[in-house]
Amino acid sequence: FMCKRKKPSVEAMVFPFSGNHYVKFYWGTEEILMPVYTTNAEAVKKHPKVTVFINFASFRSVYETSMEAMTHPSIKTVAIIAEGVPEQQTRELVQVAEERGVGMIGPATVGGIKPGCLRIGNTGGMLDNIVMSRLYRPGSVAYVSKSGGMSNELNNIVCRNSDGVFEGVAIGGDRYPGSRFLDHFLRYQDDPAAKLLLLLGEVGGIDEYDLIDA
Repeated sequence: FMCKRKKPSVEAMVFPFSGNHYVKFYWGTEEILMPVYTTNAEAVKKHPKVTVFINFASFRSVYETSMEAMTHPSIKTVAIIAEGVPEQQTRELVQVAEERGVGMIGPATVGGIKPGCLRIGNTGGMLDNIVMSRLYRPGSVAYVSKSGGMSNELNNIVCRNSDGVFEGVAIGGDRYPGSRFLDHFLRYQDDPAAKLLLLLGEVGGIDEYDLIDA
């Protein structure tokens, strides 16, 4: 709503433990009804333009639901929020995503944000922080981090010292992330609207060195 969108970027929700129904949300000063389905297949069929699947399932079921989501050709990006996903399952998810050309964020991520467009997961925090960090309109700084908490702090630092965030992604803190720093930097490099690329690395990793070598 603050981005001046006429309707939400979220098309539908999937909740397998009850029948199809609607959930009421506030959209500015109005109320909207969000459809809720029991299966991914039905949601994708009813909303064929959906390309992003945000998985809030726990580590117990995130593997099966993510695998099932990637069987739908329209899904181009999968974000896995859950922590504690077994490493073997993560490696299998990453392999399938690469084979099918699906971009993956996570596991163990808060997601990502493209101000003025959409937010994946909980990136940016509550509404007051989104307003303070000016995440409702695009800037020109694109960043990648591992930590979700530090990415929120980075939003604040960037907005205070530049024209704001163009796009930001937290790839997650697990050993085998679905995407690497380099993957996102290559995307940013090809986008003329991203004027400054920023990396927030962590001690102990090797992906930072791969980025330097590239």
